[in-house]
Amino acid sequence: MKIAILGAGSIGCYLGGALLASGADVVLIGRQRMADRIARYGLMLSDLHGRSVTLQADQVQYTQDATSLAGRQLILVTVKSADTAEAAKAIRQFADPDAIIISFQNGIGNAETLRQHLPGRTVLAGIVPFNVVHLPEGRLHRGTDGELMVEDAPALQPWLDTFQSAHLSVALQNDIVSVQWGKLLLNLNNSVNALSGLPLKQELSQRAYRRCLALMIAEALQVLQAAGIRPAKVARVAARYLPLLLILPDAIFKTIAASMLRIDPEARSSMWDDLQAERATEIDFLNGAVVLLAAKLGRTAPVNSHMMQLIHAAEQGAQKQWSGEALLAALTKPV
Repeated sequence: MKIAILGAGSIGCYLGGALLASGADVVLIGRQRMADRIARYGLMLSDLHGRSVTLQADQVQYTQDATSLAGRQLILVTVKSADTAEAAKAIRQFADPDAIIISFQNGIGNAETLRQHLPGRTVLAGIVPFNVVHLPEGRLHRGTDGELMVEDAPALQPWLDTFQSAHLSVALQNDIVSVQWGKLLLNLNNSVNALSGLPLKQELSQRAYRRCLALMIAEALQVLQAAGIRPAKVARVAARYLPLLLILPDAIFKTIAASMLRIDPEARSSMWDDLQAERATEIDFLNGAVVLLAAKLGRTAPVNSHMMQLIHAAEQGAQKQWSGEALLAALTKPV
């Protein structure tokens, strides 16, 4: 059973490395910078439960050549959302027609984009609920918990034991769109974390930052209600209660929402990582999804729109680190 990871950055290499370490036949397809890191350090994985694995460079098949998709029966797509169409082009050109394709990408609609470019192929939507941060010496650290979630399909059944052996349990979902929106609501914190400059646990421990997140989630919930979409419960708390929970004073929040702070001290958002590396972020596919849905309904989403502007400015070299109070003031400032 041969697997390809298309877009092997931090998430892709973590998934691929875990599968490879469990004995699966895996090829990682990604960019030169990751190839250079693996050539220098090998592939080191760790998680919040203390598990760790180190693969030497010669144990890892990492390439930039998409022809390596040929002969792979399962393709995990982990490219940035902006690169989805390009990934589909590579799959159409090189992958076997009967290969199963799973989109493990942030945002809404990536699997549908793949389907549009790959008619007749088995394309499933999936979600990676946990955080992976790139640490010094090439280590990829999983700092939060959660099961992989994938659209239920008979074709996936033979692969479930493979994932389980890699400590990547999979929860099959009948309504993956609701789950994606539930995950996206939580991912709205990526931008807050990126601009805070703090690890996730420290950021979420400060009420001012949580109030920023609460405003964005509350606005998104209003848009989803208008669209007739009910986001699934992805966290321990139902989505509709998140804004109320997040604005609680710090002492009360830390008591009531202790599970939300059960995060590895090293964990940060992928958007923070992108800003530090001066890469384009996925803000247009997270907060931007809320703004786009609102526009389709003839509405606006000013708080999420403001956050998009701040992140785009940070991408261009503007202020990248905000106090909670300053960020809250910026998000609530009239246009």
